[in-house]
Amino acid sequence: MTDIPGNIPEYSVSEISAALKLSVERAFDRVRIRGEVSRLSRPKSGHVYFRLKDENAVIDAICWRGVAAKLRHPPEEGLEMICSGRLTTYPGRSSYQIIVDHVEPAGEGAMLKLLEDRRKGLAAEGLFDADRKAPLPFIPEVIGVITSPSGAVIRDILHRLADRFPRPVLLWPVAVQGGRAAAEVAHAIAGFNNIEPGGPVPRPDLLIVARGGGSLEDLWPFNEEIVVRAAAASAIPLISAIGHESDTTLIDLAADLRAPTPTAAAELAVPVRAELSARVIDLGGRMIGAMGRGQEARRSALRGLARGLPSDPRRLLEGAVQRLDAASERMLAALRLWVERQRARIPGLRPGPLRGGVVHRRAALGVLSPRLRSALGRGLDRAAERLTAQARLLDGFGFAQVLARGFVLLRGGHGAPVVSAAMTKPGMAVELTFHDGARGATIDGKPARQRPAAATGDQGDLF
Repeated sequence: MTDIPGNIPEYSVSEISAALKLSVERAFDRVRIRGEVSRLSRPKSGHVYFRLKDENAVIDAICWRGVAAKLRHPPEEGLEMICSGRLTTYPGRSSYQIIVDHVEPAGEGAMLKLLEDRRKGLAAEGLFDADRKAPLPFIPEVIGVITSPSGAVIRDILHRLADRFPRPVLLWPVAVQGGRAAAEVAHAIAGFNNIEPGGPVPRPDLLIVARGGGSLEDLWPFNEEIVVRAAAASAIPLISAIGHESDTTLIDLAADLRAPTPTAAAELAVPVRAELSARVIDLGGRMIGAMGRGQEARRSALRGLARGLPSDPRRLLEGAVQRLDAASERMLAALRLWVERQRARIPGLRPGPLRGGVVHRRAALGVLSPRLRSALGRGLDRAAERLTAQARLLDGFGFAQVLARGFVLLRGGHGAPVVSAAMTKPGMAVELTFHDGARGATIDGKPARQRPAAATGDQGDLF
């Protein structure tokens, strides 16, 4: 057994843990670790816990709440990322870990994977659907531009608008690169939408979100979810003009229209005023020419018709006037004959103006008709009430109800009711009708009190 040297210092568990913690933090005050994110956890406290791993090792990572809320690229499960921070130990588990203050995707491949996953998730919500796209106004009264105030982008847009169709422009200055760019762009889109129409600041009819070209990292703010959702929710039609023609960001998919460049966005926003003026002049000339040709055609047709008319147009009406006079005479004669016939059919009718009598009778009929309908309705209601009362009385004293109370109907051989003893004779066949059926019987002629009692088990004759 090896002897333990007496000069080796002795530590408590807490002392050795503190010494290790101090050594690790001094040796690795600032590190960058690359690995795949796994076991990602976001508890209610707001802190973010995860692990970074490769094929041989794993290390715990912590991102405190205040830092996690400001991360430009939050850690994503299964994504390879580079985490920067300081190494420390956790004495409670005798483990070491990294306190993360910065996270970035590990290369363009990781960023593209993150971008594709985000695109699929937002597309599943319908934010990129074609039916959400709003048409652009033909000639907007005011155009809102969201971009950097110091870059060449705003100058290109203003210059192009001045060349094509000058319009008032409202600039909302934002950062177009860096950690605060996404929040500022989203705030600007919402801010333009919140302007009240008719207020001191005119509300734009069209928005342009623009930025010049750059790398995927430079354009990343326009892939952030906050920007995409703001663009999709905009009630004002929005044109996105991010980067060059080959660059595609998620805001391009959510916008109402994508322009390949900021200059192209200005061209899509307004038409060319000179072309519109030329078009209006051309259409005006064509309209005047068409109206002149139409008038000349109608004038020629009128001349042709006039040549077929006689010198005195009144001759055209002579035959019609004669036919009208003859028809009028025949009509009056027929009317007089009809009146005489009607008077003959109604004896006692005093002569008088036909029209006055008809009008008087029609007025009287109009007054009596509602009264007749009302009286007829009341008569029908009273008849229905009497019929209902008779039906209830019949239900109470009807034939079937009397039999149900224990009475029997006696019929003779021909089916006639027997209502007195004098109608019977000995040996006469009769029929007894009960409430639930009929039975045959024979009259024996003896009073019921003189009939011997029936033997037990034998019903015997009824009479």
